[in-house]
Amino acid sequence: MTFKIILPLAALGLTTALVGPASAEKIANKVAVFTGLDKITGRTIDFDVYVDETVRFGTLRVTPKVCYSRPATEAAETDGFVDVEEITLDNEIKRIFSGWMFAASPGLNAVEHPVYDVWLIGCRMDSDIPPPVASSADVRVAVSNQASSGAGSVDDGAPVVLSFIGGIPIPPDKPAVPSMMMEDAPTDAPAEAPAGEGTDGQILD
Repeated sequence: MTFKIILPLAALGLTTALVGPASAEKIANKVAVFTGLDKITGRTIDFDVYVDETVRFGTLRVTPKVCYSRPATEAAETDGFVDVEEITLDNEIKRIFSGWMFAASPGLNAVEHPVYDVWLIGCRMDSDIPPPVASSADVRVAVSNQASSGAGSVDDGAPVVLSFIGGIPIPPDKPAVPSMMMEDAPTDAPAEAPAGEGTDGQILD
């Protein structure tokens, strides 16, 4: 009889151990914060995107579907489900990523692209960027949310034509930089007059 009572209790304890404590409550945020990297120029910006809004960074279109954070009393953990599309040279839109991004581990589930990188770094409830207009189908360009770097937009949306060697993209040639050296003196300048010239042979005191 005792054995029959202990067995259900042991099973209940095992179930509790497997389930563990209740998971921390997730906070659904309205804005996802991303970092974008241009691998050719080395330029990076942080930019805000509202949930379900599409923003263009270079030739990528970034659309967060959800962005979760945790209460301040819990261990920091930020993740979001994101769709990333590429604008091809034929002006077609091709999805290259759809999945969860983790702010604490950006390399765990990363976007693979030869020119651009984009990853989630945080979530927030509001942004200095105005929210999108529901009736508008326009896709805005990513704007830096870092005041120190200015509020300029990323204006490199034109497709970048690259050469590849062994699968590695080769940066395009940089424009020539004007020389800062002084120009040579003009060759047609009159030669310096020799000493005594113009005195008609007279000896001057």
